[in-house]
Parts: sequence; C-alpha cells; structure tokens
Amino acid sequence: MKTIVVYSTRTGNTKKVAEAIAAALPPGTPCQPLADEPDLTAYDCVFLGFWVDRGTANQEAQDVIRTLKNDHICLFATLGANPKSEHAASSLKQAEALLPDGKSADGTFICQGAVDPKVIEMMYKKFPAGSPHGRSPERDALHAEAAKHPDAADLSQAAAFARDVYRRITEG
Repeated sequence: MKTIVVYSTRTGNTKKVAEAIAAALPPGTPCQPLADEPDLTAYDCVFLGFWVDRGTANQEAQDVIRTLKNDHICLFATLGANPKSEHAASSLKQAEALLPDGKSADGTFICQGAVDPKVIEMMYKKFPAGSPHGRSPERDALHAEAAKHPDAADLSQAAAFARDVYRRITEG
C-alpha cells in the first residue's frame, strides 16, 4: 500500500509528530510539508497532520482535507491544550467533518504542542485578564506545560498510533 505522511506546522510541533509517524510506517514512506504540494492522489493512504487553530485544522490543512478522496485517511494534530480535553476531541471531529462526503478517517491522533509565543502575545492583547484566553497565572502555567511538548512519550504514542492504524488497514 502506497502511503505518505504530510503535515502543516507553525512551530515545528506537527513536523516532529509527522516524522515519528513516518518512521513507524514501512521504510521509505515519504514525509513532506503540505507547502511542498505533494500529489496525494498517487497514494492509497494519507496521514495528514495539522496544528489546531480555532477548534479545527489550520487553514492550509483544511484546504487539503476537503480534497482527500484516498482509500485511507488518517488525521493527526497538535494543540496547546490538554490532548484529553473536550476541546481536543472536538477539534479532531471538526477536522474530520471537512472530509468529502462519504469519507471518514481510519484513525485520529492528537497530542499537546508548544504554542507560538506570537499567538500567546496576541491573545493576551486581545483578551482582558479574567477572560478564558486572557493572561492569568493558570493560563501562563498551561502555556509553560505545552512548551514541554511534544515530548518523547508523545512521539512514542504517535508512532504506536501509526503502526496500529497501518496494521488494521493492511490486515483488512
């Protein structure tokens, strides 16, 4: 089965996860940024990664997700919030909903990643203290925790996700 891993990244988090996923797939599986505009129609299976923006895939990834008609599609993501949160689950569902009619993901994975410092600064300017996105000790602590990710455990989980989904797909 011809497989590719593609990703969109802002801070390098999703690239790290994409590389861990590609390393867990058959040797020679390409791993490319979406910006390289690879011909995804040439592949049976596409692992597509994105960073979460406003509760779904970032715009570059959205544009590609909407076009995927491959036999097998797997989505993975990074976000600054807790990957076990409702926000994380909802973000994956929103991204999967972008797939063309009749398509669904064969698997999804999400892990925490560092938030771009420019985004943090913009949010703190835009939202007043006391707002859910405004500066607070709790919000600062969340950003500090996110900055530690993706870590070795996250990358190991991403690789395990890829191996599991690939095995499920190929064993039918």
